[in-house]
Amino acid sequence: QLQLVESGGGLVQPGGSLRLSCATSGFTVDDYAIGWFRQAPGKEREGVSCITGSGGVTKYADFVEGRFTISRDNTKNTVYLQMNSLKPEDTAVYYCGAELYGSSCIFLRDGMDYWGKGTLVTVSS
Repeated sequence: QLQLVESGGGLVQPGGSLRLSCATSGFTVDDYAIGWFRQAPGKEREGVSCITGSGGVTKYADFVEGRFTISRDNTKNTVYLQMNSLKPEDTAVYYCGAELYGSSCIFLRDGMDYWGKGTLVTVSS
Protein backbone atom coordinates (compact mmCIF):
# COMPACT_ATOMS: atom_id res chain seq x y z
CA GLN A 1 0.00 0.00 0.00
CA LEU A 2 1.42 3.35 -1.03
CA GLN A 3 2.03 5.68 1.90
CA LEU A 4 3.60 9.03 2.62
CA VAL A 5 4.09 9.98 6.26
CA GLU A 6 5.28 13.42 7.31
CA SER A 7 7.07 14.12 10.57
CA GLY A 8 9.20 16.80 12.19
CA GLY A 9 6.66 19.55 12.67
CA GLY A 10 6.23 21.40 15.92
CA LEU A 11 6.42 24.74 17.66
CA VAL A 12 9.46 26.88 16.98
CA GLN A 13 10.35 30.50 17.68
CA PRO A 14 10.82 32.99 14.85
CA GLY A 15 14.29 32.58 13.41
CA GLY A 16 14.44 28.94 14.41
CA SER A 17 14.79 25.80 12.31
CA LEU A 18 12.94 22.56 11.70
CA ARG A 19 13.60 19.59 9.48
CA LEU A 20 10.56 17.89 8.04
CA SER A 21 10.71 14.31 6.81
CA CYS A 22 8.48 12.53 4.31
CA ALA A 23 8.83 8.76 4.61
CA THR A 24 7.48 6.86 1.64
CA SER A 25 6.58 3.21 1.17
CA GLY A 26 4.74 0.98 -1.24
CA PHE A 27 6.15 2.37 -4.47
CA THR A 28 9.38 2.84 -6.38
CA VAL A 29 10.30 6.23 -5.03
CA ASP A 30 12.97 6.88 -7.67
CA ASP A 31 10.23 7.30 -10.29
CA TYR A 32 8.39 9.95 -8.33
CA ALA A 33 8.94 13.62 -7.79
CA ILE A 34 8.20 14.60 -4.20
CA GLY A 35 6.78 17.98 -3.36
CA TRP A 36 6.17 19.88 -0.14
CA PHE A 37 3.04 21.96 0.05
CA ARG A 38 1.52 23.91 2.90
CA GLN A 39 -1.87 25.18 3.95
CA ALA A 40 -2.28 27.97 6.44
CA PRO A 41 -5.57 28.57 8.26
CA GLY A 42 -8.08 30.18 5.92
CA LYS A 43 -5.80 29.91 2.90
CA GLU A 44 -5.46 27.59 -0.05
CA ARG A 45 -2.75 24.99 -0.21
CA GLU A 46 0.39 26.30 -1.90
CA GLY A 47 3.54 24.74 -3.24
CA VAL A 48 6.73 25.13 -1.21
CA SER A 49 9.33 22.97 -2.91
CA CYS A 50 9.76 19.99 -5.19
CA ILE A 51 12.54 17.54 -5.99
CA THR A 52 12.64 15.18 -8.95
CA GLY A 53 13.00 11.42 -8.59
CA SER A 54 16.73 11.47 -9.19
CA GLY A 55 17.19 14.52 -6.99
CA GLY A 56 18.81 16.34 -9.87
CA VAL A 57 16.28 19.14 -10.11
CA THR A 58 14.75 21.18 -7.32
CA LYS A 59 12.24 24.00 -7.28
CA TYR A 60 11.36 26.51 -4.59
CA ALA A 61 8.55 28.98 -4.15
CA ASP A 62 9.60 32.62 -4.22
CA PHE A 63 8.64 33.10 -0.58
CA VAL A 64 11.28 30.56 0.50
CA GLU A 65 13.97 33.14 -0.31
CA GLY A 66 16.84 30.71 0.23
CA ARG A 67 15.70 29.65 3.71
CA PHE A 68 14.60 26.09 2.89
CA THR A 69 16.47 23.16 1.36
CA ILE A 70 14.84 20.05 -0.07
CA SER A 71 16.76 16.80 -0.35
CA ARG A 72 16.08 13.11 -0.70
CA ASP A 73 17.70 9.84 0.27
CA ASN A 74 16.24 7.19 -2.00
CA THR A 75 18.05 4.46 -0.06
CA LYS A 76 15.86 5.43 2.89
CA ASN A 77 12.80 6.30 0.78
CA THR A 78 12.71 9.65 2.53
CA VAL A 79 12.57 13.27 1.43
CA TYR A 80 13.56 16.11 3.73
CA LEU A 81 12.74 19.79 3.97
CA GLN A 82 15.23 21.73 6.05
CA MET A 83 13.63 25.01 7.09
CA ASN A 84 15.77 27.77 8.55
CA SER A 85 15.04 31.37 9.57
CA LEU A 86 11.41 30.52 10.08
CA LYS A 87 8.86 33.30 10.16
CA PRO A 88 5.39 33.45 11.73
CA GLU A 89 3.93 33.44 8.23
CA ASP A 90 5.44 29.98 7.69
CA THR A 91 2.88 28.62 10.16
CA ALA A 92 0.85 25.98 8.32
CA VAL A 93 0.18 22.30 7.93
CA TYR A 94 2.90 20.95 5.67
CA TYR A 95 2.09 18.10 3.32
CA CYS A 96 4.28 15.99 1.12
CA GLY A 97 2.98 14.59 -2.13
CA ALA A 98 4.28 12.21 -4.75
CA GLU A 99 3.81 12.55 -8.49
CA LEU A 100 4.96 10.09 -11.14
CA TYR A 101 7.55 11.90 -13.27
CA GLY A 102 6.71 15.26 -11.63
CA SER A 103 5.20 17.37 -14.42
CA SER A 104 3.03 19.30 -11.93
CA CYS A 105 5.36 19.08 -8.97
CA ILE A 106 8.25 20.85 -10.65
CA PHE A 107 5.98 23.84 -11.25
CA LEU A 108 4.64 23.57 -7.68
CA ARG A 109 1.16 22.93 -9.00
CA ASP A 110 -1.30 21.00 -6.89
CA GLY A 111 -1.46 17.91 -9.09
CA MET A 112 0.17 15.24 -6.97
CA ASP A 113 -0.88 11.61 -7.29
CA TYR A 114 -0.55 10.78 -3.62
CA TRP A 115 -0.56 12.78 -0.40
CA GLY A 116 0.44 12.40 3.18
CA LYS A 117 -1.73 13.56 6.06
CA GLY A 118 0.42 16.52 6.98
CA THR A 119 2.45 17.82 9.89
CA LEU A 120 1.77 21.09 11.70
CA VAL A 121 4.45 23.76 11.86
CA THR A 122 3.82 26.66 14.22
CA VAL A 123 6.21 29.60 14.31
CA SER A 124 5.50 31.77 17.30
CA SER A 125 7.21 33.43 20.22
